[in-house]
Amino acid sequence: MNATKADSAPKGERIAKIIARAGLCSRREAERWIADGRVVVDGKKIASPALNIADPGRVLVDGQPLPGATAPRLWRYHKPPGVLTTAHDPQGRPTVSDKMPPNMPRVMPIGRLDMPSEGLLLMTNDGALKRHLELPATGWTRRYRVRVYGRIDAGDLAGLAPGVTVEGVKYGPIEAKLERQDGVNGWVAIALKEGKNREVRKVMAHLGLTVNRLIRISFGPFQLGGLDRGVVEEMPPRVLRQQLGKATAAKLGLLENARHRR
Repeated sequence: MNATKADSAPKGERIAKIIARAGLCSRREAERWIADGRVVVDGKKIASPALNIADPGRVLVDGQPLPGATAPRLWRYHKPPGVLTTAHDPQGRPTVSDKMPPNMPRVMPIGRLDMPSEGLLLMTNDGALKRHLELPATGWTRRYRVRVYGRIDAGDLAGLAPGVTVEGVKYGPIEAKLERQDGVNGWVAIALKEGKNREVRKVMAHLGLTVNRLIRISFGPFQLGGLDRGVVEEMPPRVLRQQLGKATAAKLGLLENARHRR
C-alpha cells in the first residue's frame, strides 16, 4: 500500500515554486502570473498552479524559458527616502530597482518601506527566500526609529503592547518606547513582527502623532548598522545559513549550494 501511494504521488515541485526558485518573482506572484495566462508548460497555457513539474525546461514565462537556477542570495540596502519599493512605476518615480548597481542580478525586496521611509531593506534573488522571510510566522522582528510631531504619552505607547485595532484593521503586539522629546517633536523606538501596510504611521496617527521620519534599523538578525544611505551590500552565504538555521537553509537549497561553492 505504501509503495502504491509513493508511486502515485506527484513528481517534482509545484509550478509556482519552480518559477519563484528561478528568481522571477515570489510564489504568490507566480500564481497570479499563471492565472493571467503568462505561463506555458509543454506548449500549452496553464490556468492553475495545481501542477507539479519535474523538469523546469518544460516551462515558459512570457514566452521565455526560465533562467538557470542560482543559489539564494541576500543583500542589505540602505533605502533613501523618496524611493519606491517596487520594480517599476508607471509615473516614472525612482524605484529600488533603479538604484541597484549595474552588476546586480534581478532582485526582489523582502517586505516594503513606503516612499518617504528609509533604512534597511533586504533584497534577494530568490522568490522562496523572499516569501519565507516575509511571513509573520517566521517571527523576525522589525525595528524602527521614528520621529513624530506631537506630545508623546509613554502610557499610550505602552498600551500598544497587546496590539491595537485602527479603522477596523487589527495590528499585532507593538513594542514602543519613548527615546526623547525635543519640543514639539520626539523620537520613538518601535518593534513589531507583522509590518502591515503603513502600520507604524497609522498606529502613531491613532495616538495623535504625525510621523515625519521613519528609519528601519533592523529586520530580524540583520542590522542597518553603519551602512551608508544608498549602499547595497551582500550578506555572506555562511551568515545567511546560520541565521536561517539548518532545517530552513536545507529547505531553501542553501546547504546544497554551499557544497557547490566551496
